[in-house]
Amino acid sequence: MAAVAVFVGLVTASALPTGSRTVSADERPLREVIDAELAAGWQREKVEPAPAANDAEFLRRVSLDLTGVVPTYDETVAFLKDESADKRVRLIDRLFEDPRFARHQADLWDLVLFGRNPPGFDTDKRDGIQRWLREQFAANRPYDQWVRELLRAEGNSVEQGPPMYYVQYRNQPEDLTEVVTQTFLGVQLQCARCHDHPFESWKQLDFYGVAGFFARLQVVDIGKKDGLTMFAVGEKNTGDVLFTGPAKDQMPGKKGEPVKPKFLLGEPLAEPTLPDGFKEPKLENNKPPPAPQFSRKDQFADWATRTDNPFFARAIANRVWAQYFGSGLVHPVDNMSPSNTPSHPALLDTLARWLVDHRFDLKSYMRELVASRAYGLSSRGTTGEAAPLWFQHARSRPLSAEELVESWRVATGFDEANKDKPAEKKPNRFRPLTDGYMLRFFGQPTNGVGDFQGGLAEHLYLNNGQLGSLIMNAPGSLLATLSKSDQSWEARVDRMFLQMLNRPPETDERERFVALLAAEKDPAERLRDAIWALMTCSEFRFNH
Repeated sequence: MAAVAVFVGLVTASALPTGSRTVSADERPLREVIDAELAAGWQREKVEPAPAANDAEFLRRVSLDLTGVVPTYDETVAFLKDESADKRVRLIDRLFEDPRFARHQADLWDLVLFGRNPPGFDTDKRDGIQRWLREQFAANRPYDQWVRELLRAEGNSVEQGPPMYYVQYRNQPEDLTEVVTQTFLGVQLQCARCHDHPFESWKQLDFYGVAGFFARLQVVDIGKKDGLTMFAVGEKNTGDVLFTGPAKDQMPGKKGEPVKPKFLLGEPLAEPTLPDGFKEPKLENNKPPPAPQFSRKDQFADWATRTDNPFFARAIANRVWAQYFGSGLVHPVDNMSPSNTPSHPALLDTLARWLVDHRFDLKSYMRELVASRAYGLSSRGTTGEAAPLWFQHARSRPLSAEELVESWRVATGFDEANKDKPAEKKPNRFRPLTDGYMLRFFGQPTNGVGDFQGGLAEHLYLNNGQLGSLIMNAPGSLLATLSKSDQSWEARVDRMFLQMLNRPPETDERERFVALLAAEKDPAERLRDAIWALMTCSEFRFNH
């Protein structure tokens, strides 16, 4: 366990926690707390950590994680030549300020909130909320504030954005209850929808108590803008969800009893009585809905995002951890039940409290995670796990459809070759590939718990699809640069690897590619094949 001892020595002996004590987030930088807690776990579990990632491995990993795209050739060469001790920290800071950071985070949260194929009419046309998500991350708006705004869902789905989240669950408060509690509280209540949970303490009335907050919501169409339907979320002043008991006891015509809203592990919602003679206004299309006398939805949004909420901070601390380490301290991230205990309980407590103390500053939290030594470990572990339980080596994850296309364009020089062309009126980020194919074959690379699910269709597309359109022979492209270069084939192969995989080739790789390319009088076609081979190899397909 020599490697563990070295790692522990780097974080000082006094930094190691004792027992199950939660380390105070104020004692030292969070990255040091993370390293100390993980090192203690390796010692306890007798796990050998991987060595530190080399510069090329780290550069590609953190670039993809923070901006969703691989670094350029120039960025790669500059970083690998830089011999300063703080170059990784400076790289991290630069990537956080890159405009692509906000877009990448918006991509990730669009998938969290909607998935690839959201239910509901017109929810595939969600430009408004995608723009809104980008704005939240570009401004580094505190997480609790933008989640509160999302759940309050004021305005309309095109001009403001958040109402689109509810549109996909219109007239389905039970479905909405399931996703809201899982996403923002890390609590799975779906089993309690039909009966008391068989393995947890949740009862059916807990589920319907939460559903009561959403029972009065109604989606209305208030017109169009830029060809998109503007949806707004109205809220009635009367009406309750009806509870009819366990599913096995259902009877035809059974009406059930109304259930009032109740906070999880808390009290029922105290609601003011309506004025005498109150008449419910009708919510109509083409008219902005009037505000209710009292909003249950807003009460839930305020409660869910409170700093003393027992679920909220822990859920986001765990979810973002999984984003960079492959799995949560509680895994899956949306099942933080008493029976699904954290791998590092004290660390999870510390992360959650740090977020509360720092007003849910996600960018600062992410910076601490990726600046930790644990994040910078090599992915070449000895266990073969894509996401190791004790985080003793870096995880491997498949690139998303968006990451693949944008990285292919950078690696092949497609964007460089087209930089002087007129900008598109409505940019298509999948250009020149067909977005339908990309989303169909690469849009859902995991099964929801991190297991890679690549299939035959993906393999066929990589070998027979449209990738050839990215390998241009125009000035600025990689193919043109290599074809017209007067450098040695060794130098040209090095350039190809540095641009495609962000690392120099191994000796045997260089020798094989040189033998392949130098044998041809006109090597353009073999160069094209070589670029294609690197575009479609497993090393490019994964972030590791």
